[in-house]
Amino acid sequence: MTDIAKLIENTIRADVRAVGSYHVPDSIGYVKLDSMENPYQLPEELRAELGTRLAEAALNRYPVPSYRTLKDRICSKLGVPEGYDVLLGNGSDELITILATTIARQEREAASRRAVVMAPVPAFVMFSRSAQFAGADFVGVPVKSDFSLDLPAMLAAIAEHKPSLLFLAYPNNPTGNLYDAGDMVAIIEAVGEHGIVVVDEAYQPFARVSFMERLPQYPNLVVMRTLSKLGLAGIRLGYMSAAAPLLAEFEKVRPPYNVNVLTQVAAEFALDHLDVLDRQAGLLNEERTRLAAALAALPGVEVFPSAANFISLRVPDAERACAILHGEKVLIKNLSKMHKLLANCIRVTVSTPEENDQFLAALKSSL
Repeated sequence: MTDIAKLIENTIRADVRAVGSYHVPDSIGYVKLDSMENPYQLPEELRAELGTRLAEAALNRYPVPSYRTLKDRICSKLGVPEGYDVLLGNGSDELITILATTIARQEREAASRRAVVMAPVPAFVMFSRSAQFAGADFVGVPVKSDFSLDLPAMLAAIAEHKPSLLFLAYPNNPTGNLYDAGDMVAIIEAVGEHGIVVVDEAYQPFARVSFMERLPQYPNLVVMRTLSKLGLAGIRLGYMSAAAPLLAEFEKVRPPYNVNVLTQVAAEFALDHLDVLDRQAGLLNEERTRLAAALAALPGVEVFPSAANFISLRVPDAERACAILHGEKVLIKNLSKMHKLLANCIRVTVSTPEENDQFLAALKSSL
């Protein structure tokens, strides 16, 4: 009989064996404030209409491979510059994987030098994980203590490592802040023709600022977004735009039929009612202001500015706070172990007034 341990040792990469899988905690029975989801559903009448549309979807057929109708809606409704197209992914996670895979040169191409993926840190964990699994090296450049970009450090790292791919989240996850746009432009220009700069705008519906309109200025720029934070996390749809020759290279790596027909129908329907989703984002921005003020009034709590649909804050004891919140059936994210700059930091999704009040009451009891 085959020894399973030996089989794994002989076949699975050592770096894969050494890491854990991406953990998503069970949220059944909890107030779920750990994943930056929109708590609001579509209005009942729209849900009924969507149900009819989904029932008519041709589940027996593969999706139309061009996804033209969905792409046209995204381009026309979400600010993609005229003449630019988008590439679709199963959430932005798949797009990050496509990007990392596309630039991960083989050794014979690069004189034994592996491609480098770079990002300011702390950052979204999938930037580094996708680089690792694609066979590239990840270089994280720490931000300043106020979570702003350390531009001299970034420029020095670019000069030293010559990254093939550099991620800038705008706003950043897990910190919630917007980097200085001038610093970002300096980074895009410093990378130049030697690499691709990806501006990840997952939280653009709440920040309401964007680099999308700058695509024609910078051929090495990619702007990536997701519909998850807008209120469609369940359908898993991400998109990115870039200069046509660059997008064509990424298209070669995209798996065929990677977006299913139910996602396509649901996304097209939702984009036809974008005003509803934008109003929901407005409500969450109002709650973000209220929640941030209430948190700042608590003893020992430091609240960090956020342009996203979440707030990061520092508490006296993050482990204690998370344990008590968990006991009160409120799920949040403990950021303490992500990076030394996040010592005793937690992150909470901005939700409905009722759920935000539940979180506040539970947090007060932990202080």
